[in-house]
Amino acid sequence: MPHFNIEYSANLVDRVDFNALCVRILDELLATGLFETGAVRVRAFGAQAYAIADRLPENAFIDMSLRVGVGRSAEDKKRVGERIFAAVTEELATLFETPHFALTLEIREIDPDLSWKKNTIHPRLRQKTG
Repeated sequence: MPHFNIEYSANLVDRVDFNALCVRILDELLATGLFETGAVRVRAFGAQAYAIADRLPENAFIDMSLRVGVGRSAEDKKRVGERIFAAVTEELATLFETPHFALTLEIREIDPDLSWKKNTIHPRLRQKTG
């Protein structure tokens, strides 16, 4: 499981193709070889209500969070984070041309004793590759 969530200020809706960004992140996550295809989820949510820094209306943010299951080394998690952050930074290059944009990424490891899952996608995809 990696679950990748993108939260963004609503003033970015017309400036960022969030569907394309989700696909790019999915591709980057799968390219690492660390995650099974059926486990990866990438989604984006717009924040309609927000207040940023000095309250200028052009201020914008994207906050990204990657939750992963246990079993990956700190080096692997760092490598994934660096790869995703670089890809997203590339995708959003025009936003960095202004002094009004903030991008963040955090990776969290999920406690297996406090996480429940039921997934019918895994068997279907495993059958294709088996």
